[in-house]
Amino acid sequence: MKLCIIGTGYVGLVSGTCFSDLGNKVICTDTNKDKINKLNSGKIPIYEPGLNEIIRKNFDQNRLSFTTDISASIKNSDVIFICVGTPTKKKSNKANLKYVFNVAKLISKNINKYKIIVTKSTVPVGTGDEIEKIVKKKKKLFTVISNP
Repeated sequence: MKLCIIGTGYVGLVSGTCFSDLGNKVICTDTNKDKINKLNSGKIPIYEPGLNEIIRKNFDQNRLSFTTDISASIKNSDVIFICVGTPTKKKSNKANLKYVFNVAKLISKNINKYKIIVTKSTVPVGTGDEIEKIVKKKKKLFTVISNP
């Protein structure tokens, strides 16, 4: 299966690496060019015991790749994982969902066949419904699920 992981922080990078180790073809994407360049050169931006070795193994076996081309990654995948940050809004305790909704808009622009869209970011109840509304404006070729 071809997976697209959008966001290469702790959640996205570890999840993508583990999915590749299970035999899936995984594209980890991020808007941070420096982070992607480091990952492509073998430098891991986070510490997780054993992660470096698993990344190296799956990268070398072409099951794990890193790119800033989120649009192409969406088009070339079967399952899309949204793993972006949800910082707390200033002056409140609510999650700032702008990054999640920006990804939903990118998916809407680039969806080209049936996709499973997985919300892995920490989000409040009802966020999946909002993602559906954003993506549904273009096509009905998807299912949104949550994987906290």
